[in-house]
Amino acid sequence: MASFTTCSTLFTLIFILLITPSFIVTDAKFSEQFPEPKASHGVEKMSRLHFYFHDIVSGKHPTAIFVAGKKNKFGGTAMIDDPLTEGVKHGSKVVGRAQGMYALSSLDSSSLLMVMNFEFTEGKYNGSSLSVLGRNPFLQTVREMPVVGGSGLFRFARGYALAKTVHFNLGTGDAVVEYNVFVMHH
Repeated sequence: MASFTTCSTLFTLIFILLITPSFIVTDAKFSEQFPEPKASHGVEKMSRLHFYFHDIVSGKHPTAIFVAGKKNKFGGTAMIDDPLTEGVKHGSKVVGRAQGMYALSSLDSSSLLMVMNFEFTEGKYNGSSLSVLGRNPFLQTVREMPVVGGSGLFRFARGYALAKTVHFNLGTGDAVVEYNVFVMHH
Protein backbone atom coordinates (compact mmCIF):
# COMPACT_ATOMS: atom_id res chain seq x y z
CA MET A 1 0.00 0.00 0.00
CA ALA A 2 2.85 2.35 0.79
CA SER A 3 4.35 1.84 -2.65
CA PHE A 4 1.05 2.71 -4.38
CA THR A 5 0.83 5.98 -2.40
CA THR A 6 4.45 6.75 -3.19
CA CYS A 7 3.91 6.05 -6.91
CA SER A 8 0.71 8.09 -6.91
CA THR A 9 2.43 10.99 -5.16
CA LEU A 10 5.43 10.73 -7.48
CA PHE A 11 3.15 10.64 -10.56
CA THR A 12 1.24 13.72 -9.28
CA LEU A 13 4.48 15.57 -8.62
CA ILE A 14 5.85 14.81 -12.11
CA PHE A 15 2.52 15.80 -13.68
CA ILE A 16 2.53 19.13 -11.81
CA LEU A 17 6.13 19.83 -12.83
CA LEU A 18 5.35 19.14 -16.51
CA ILE A 19 2.23 21.33 -16.59
CA THR A 20 3.38 24.20 -14.37
CA PRO A 21 5.70 25.89 -16.93
CA SER A 22 2.75 26.45 -19.26
CA PHE A 23 0.94 28.39 -16.55
CA ILE A 24 3.86 30.61 -15.58
CA VAL A 25 3.58 34.06 -17.14
CA THR A 26 6.81 35.21 -18.73
CA ASP A 27 7.74 38.51 -20.29
CA ALA A 28 7.05 38.30 -24.02
CA LYS A 29 9.43 40.11 -26.33
CA PHE A 30 7.99 43.21 -27.98
CA SER A 31 10.42 42.94 -30.85
CA GLU A 32 13.16 40.77 -32.12
CA GLN A 33 15.99 41.49 -34.52
CA PHE A 34 16.77 39.11 -37.33
CA PRO A 35 19.78 38.99 -39.58
CA GLU A 36 19.29 41.02 -42.76
CA PRO A 37 17.06 38.96 -45.09
CA LYS A 38 18.73 37.52 -48.13
CA ALA A 39 17.05 38.48 -51.39
CA SER A 40 15.82 35.49 -53.33
CA HIS A 41 17.26 36.95 -56.55
CA GLY A 42 20.44 38.48 -55.15
CA VAL A 43 20.83 42.18 -54.55
CA GLU A 44 18.14 44.80 -54.21
CA LYS A 45 17.11 46.43 -57.49
CA MET A 46 15.33 49.56 -58.58
CA SER A 47 12.37 49.45 -60.98
CA ARG A 48 10.60 52.26 -62.79
CA LEU A 49 6.96 51.81 -63.70
CA HIS A 50 5.03 54.13 -65.99
CA PHE A 51 1.25 54.04 -66.36
CA TYR A 52 -1.89 56.16 -66.46
CA PHE A 53 -4.51 56.30 -63.70
CA HIS A 54 -8.09 56.85 -64.95
CA ASP A 55 -10.33 58.30 -62.21
CA ILE A 56 -13.91 58.19 -63.49
CA VAL A 57 -16.50 59.80 -61.21
CA SER A 58 -19.24 60.33 -63.82
CA GLY A 59 -21.47 58.17 -65.99
CA LYS A 60 -23.15 54.81 -65.44
CA HIS A 61 -19.97 52.96 -64.44
CA PRO A 62 -17.82 55.22 -62.24
CA THR A 63 -14.57 53.84 -60.85
CA ALA A 64 -14.61 56.30 -57.95
CA ILE A 65 -17.61 56.99 -55.73
CA PHE A 66 -17.95 59.46 -52.89
CA VAL A 67 -18.78 57.62 -49.67
CA ALA A 68 -18.47 60.32 -47.01
CA GLY A 69 -18.68 64.07 -46.70
CA LYS A 70 -19.57 66.45 -49.48
CA LYS A 71 -18.01 66.14 -52.91
CA ASN A 72 -15.31 68.81 -53.48
CA LYS A 73 -15.42 69.90 -49.81
CA PHE A 74 -13.06 69.24 -46.90
CA GLY A 75 -13.56 65.65 -45.73
CA GLY A 76 -15.13 64.43 -48.97
CA THR A 77 -13.96 60.82 -49.32
CA ALA A 78 -14.09 58.54 -52.36
CA MET A 79 -13.46 54.82 -52.71
CA ILE A 80 -11.65 53.91 -55.91
CA ASP A 81 -11.08 50.96 -58.19
CA ASP A 82 -9.47 52.85 -61.06
CA PRO A 83 -7.89 51.23 -64.13
CA LEU A 84 -4.18 51.67 -64.73
CA THR A 85 -3.30 51.67 -68.42
CA GLU A 86 -0.21 51.62 -70.64
CA GLY A 87 -1.38 54.61 -72.65
CA VAL A 88 -3.18 57.85 -71.92
CA LYS A 89 -6.37 56.89 -73.81
CA HIS A 90 -9.17 55.24 -71.86
CA GLY A 91 -9.17 52.23 -74.22
CA SER A 92 -5.44 51.53 -73.72
CA LYS A 93 -4.27 48.16 -72.42
CA VAL A 94 -5.11 47.79 -68.71
CA VAL A 95 -2.03 46.80 -66.68
CA GLY A 96 -3.58 46.98 -63.23
CA ARG A 97 -5.96 48.71 -60.83
CA ALA A 98 -5.60 51.45 -58.24
CA GLN A 99 -7.71 50.36 -55.29
CA GLY A 100 -8.25 52.30 -52.10
CA MET A 101 -9.49 55.77 -51.30
CA TYR A 102 -8.73 59.45 -51.38
CA ALA A 103 -10.10 62.29 -49.29
CA LEU A 104 -9.94 66.08 -49.43
CA SER A 105 -7.62 66.64 -46.51
CA SER A 106 -7.04 70.39 -46.53
CA LEU A 107 -9.45 73.13 -45.51
CA ASP A 108 -8.76 75.02 -48.75
CA SER A 109 -9.60 71.83 -50.75
CA SER A 110 -6.26 71.78 -52.55
CA SER A 111 -4.83 68.44 -51.44
CA LEU A 112 -5.90 64.84 -51.11
CA LEU A 113 -4.88 62.11 -48.71
CA MET A 114 -4.18 59.10 -50.95
CA VAL A 115 -4.42 55.58 -49.52
CA MET A 116 -4.19 53.07 -52.35
CA ASN A 117 -2.69 49.91 -53.70
CA PHE A 118 -1.51 49.62 -57.26
CA GLU A 119 -2.43 46.03 -58.12
CA PHE A 120 -0.68 44.86 -61.29
CA THR A 121 -2.31 42.37 -63.65
CA GLU A 122 0.11 42.25 -66.60
CA GLY A 123 3.68 41.34 -67.34
CA LYS A 124 6.24 40.17 -64.85
CA TYR A 125 4.57 42.11 -62.02
CA ASN A 126 1.22 40.33 -62.48
CA GLY A 127 -0.11 39.50 -58.98
CA SER A 128 2.21 41.99 -57.25
CA SER A 129 1.17 45.30 -55.71
CA LEU A 130 2.58 48.56 -54.39
CA SER A 131 1.10 50.58 -51.52
CA VAL A 132 1.02 54.38 -51.67
CA LEU A 133 0.14 56.52 -48.68
CA GLY A 134 0.59 60.25 -48.76
CA ARG A 135 -0.42 63.80 -49.52
CA ASN A 136 -1.39 64.70 -53.08
CA PRO A 137 -1.45 68.50 -53.60
CA PHE A 138 -3.32 68.04 -56.88
CA LEU A 139 -3.09 71.70 -57.99
CA GLN A 140 0.68 71.33 -58.38
CA THR A 141 1.98 70.22 -61.77
CA VAL A 142 3.94 67.25 -60.39
CA ARG A 143 3.24 65.65 -57.01
CA GLU A 144 5.41 63.21 -55.09
CA MET A 145 3.94 60.53 -52.84
CA PRO A 146 5.73 57.79 -50.91
CA VAL A 147 5.56 54.10 -51.76
CA VAL A 148 5.41 52.50 -48.33
CA GLY A 149 5.38 48.80 -49.18
CA GLY A 150 4.32 46.09 -51.53
CA SER A 151 3.60 42.43 -52.07
CA GLY A 152 4.72 39.67 -54.43
CA LEU A 153 7.78 40.80 -56.38
CA PHE A 154 7.54 44.12 -54.53
CA ARG A 155 7.87 42.64 -51.04
CA PHE A 156 9.85 45.05 -48.81
CA ALA A 157 9.35 47.79 -51.44
CA ARG A 158 10.08 51.45 -50.79
CA GLY A 159 10.22 54.39 -53.10
CA TYR A 160 8.16 57.23 -54.50
CA ALA A 161 5.50 57.95 -57.08
CA LEU A 162 5.38 61.08 -59.23
CA ALA A 163 1.89 62.04 -60.39
CA LYS A 164 1.06 64.51 -63.14
CA THR A 165 -2.48 65.30 -64.28
CA VAL A 166 -2.73 64.83 -68.04
CA HIS A 167 -6.45 65.49 -68.42
CA PHE A 168 -9.13 66.86 -66.09
CA ASN A 169 -12.75 67.43 -67.16
CA LEU A 170 -14.07 70.30 -65.04
CA GLY A 171 -17.68 69.40 -65.91
CA THR A 172 -17.57 65.71 -64.96
CA GLY A 173 -14.63 65.58 -62.56
CA ASP A 174 -13.06 62.71 -64.53
CA ALA A 175 -9.26 62.74 -64.62
CA VAL A 176 -6.32 60.96 -66.19
CA VAL A 177 -3.09 61.08 -64.19
CA GLU A 178 0.33 59.97 -65.42
CA TYR A 179 2.36 58.03 -62.84
CA ASN A 180 6.11 57.43 -62.80
CA VAL A 181 6.93 55.13 -59.91
CA PHE A 182 10.47 54.44 -58.71
CA VAL A 183 10.74 51.56 -56.28
CA MET A 184 13.50 49.60 -54.57
CA HIS A 185 12.71 45.91 -54.05
CA HIS A 186 14.27 42.43 -53.98
